[in-house]
Amino acid sequence: MNISSSAHAASPGALLIALTGGIASGKSAVADLFANLGVPVFDTDQIARDVVEPGTATLAQLIAAFGAEILDPSGRLDRARMRERVFGDPAQRELLESIMHPAIRAELSRRSAKLDGGYQIHVVPLLVESGRGNAYERVLLVDCPEEQQLTRLLARDGIDLALAQRILAAQAGRADRLAVADDVIVNTGTLADLQRFVLTLHRNYDLLAQNR
Repeated sequence: MNISSSAHAASPGALLIALTGGIASGKSAVADLFANLGVPVFDTDQIARDVVEPGTATLAQLIAAFGAEILDPSGRLDRARMRERVFGDPAQRELLESIMHPAIRAELSRRSAKLDGGYQIHVVPLLVESGRGNAYERVLLVDCPEEQQLTRLLARDGIDLALAQRILAAQAGRADRLAVADDVIVNTGTLADLQRFVLTLHRNYDLLAQNR
């Protein structure tokens, strides 16, 4: 589950940068590299998991809307089952988003507001689809060919080809993502290449934050 946030949610001193890209493009690897440099990184996918932990109000809302069959034997949200359910039914997906998005936005805002100064990275996979690119001062896109996305997604998640293709089809295309990007990392090389790209961007973002 992915959601964008408003730039106004964070502390006024922080330069907010959205990190986005298609599924299996390498966003997590880039986010980890920024985190290793000491940059605050907020991942909306992780927040989406946190807000549906057992006992949370959000999980209770989901159970009320979709039934207890969305839970795994341990009482946690079965994300794979939920994903299969909503990707086949736009109305179900809209219902899911109407519950999840406000919860994720509120939690992202709470975490972001605790930090001031410098810059923050907010990992927002569906930034383009939600039309919220202008909520951030810069948009960093991790890009790769769609064929490479598909190969990585199949290997990573162990899903069948039909579901993987539906997931890709539900997302914005490369051209749409490139149109909103201020900075682009083409992730077709090695981890060392990614490290060099991220270090250069880190220096640039530090300078931007200092000179705002």
